[in-house]
Amino acid sequence: MENPVRELARRLGENAEAVCRHYLSNGRREGLYWMVGDKGNAPGRSLYLRLVDGDGRRTAGKWTDAATGDHGDLLDIIAASCAHRNLAETLAEARRFLSLPPSDAGTQGPRPRPRPRRAPTGSPEAAARLWAASKPIAGTPVRTYLASRALRHVGDVPALRYHPHCYYRRSEEDGSSVKSAYPAMIAAVTDLGGSLMGVHRTWLDPHRSTKAPVAYPRRAMGHLLGHGVRFGLAGEVMAFGEGIETMLSLREIAPALPLIAGLSAAHLAALEFPAPLRRLYVARERDAAGRAAFATLAERTAPLGIDILPLDPALDDLNSDLMQIGRSQLAAFIATQMQVVDAERMLDAA
Repeated sequence: MENPVRELARRLGENAEAVCRHYLSNGRREGLYWMVGDKGNAPGRSLYLRLVDGDGRRTAGKWTDAATGDHGDLLDIIAASCAHRNLAETLAEARRFLSLPPSDAGTQGPRPRPRPRRAPTGSPEAAARLWAASKPIAGTPVRTYLASRALRHVGDVPALRYHPHCYYRRSEEDGSSVKSAYPAMIAAVTDLGGSLMGVHRTWLDPHRSTKAPVAYPRRAMGHLLGHGVRFGLAGEVMAFGEGIETMLSLREIAPALPLIAGLSAAHLAALEFPAPLRRLYVARERDAAGRAAFATLAERTAPLGIDILPLDPALDDLNSDLMQIGRSQLAAFIATQMQVVDAERMLDAA
């Protein structure tokens, strides 16, 4: 049997980015690493923590502080963040974060286990727990679903994960055959600093490459206003849009363009602007809400000196374009709406 401490460290390592976003919120992801000032969550870049395993070894969650030479795992990070006095407190906190039952090690005979405190429904804490309980999308129904939407160059994007049995709250519009849980694509909703503020769920049909047969297959939870699902690091040129599939469609033809999905027209209009941003493309949908969101963004960007340009679909949205006219024609159509320098540098229809 695996040592309980090592088992917890391993499980934390499997959810390394979620742990970092919670306990090292002053840091940010850079490639395969989380960068922060120190294990006490000071701003900076001295401490670097591996987010994924490498070279056939379990290295996810391992960290080194270049300033001090200290190193350790995520249990050390939790202990420092929470100022724990002993290992037992740290292990209990790790189990709470991972939504695991408390350990009964060292007790004589069975005793009742207190139920873990339930996070308030729809809260950022509930979102963080769902994110931590999810896993990367490689080899999962999420990849199959995205491929059915002509999204074949997604890769293992950090903003998307998979949960095999995600709770679905039935609505009055749902029939009696609707189940209480389905597989789901989980998207991280983050702020400008990369901290997890919420998640977006897309429930999937367990038997077909489509959304689940429910009244509301998409729902978000957490603190969403001003935040979004991010694909790529912020830059001087970026694109904002509503839906995840819409922005991933743009990513198919412009993989170097940083993207943010606002999840709805209202949230799109309220997205916070990253400091480096100088030119903003807005992937609009062909409806009144999309036009209104663009108008609001134009009002907000004008005093900041940020150029704003629309990217309109040929059909109703960019994913419909991608599925019906293909990558090459979509890239050619989008190129006519972009600055020449951006189109030459970022578009790739190959």
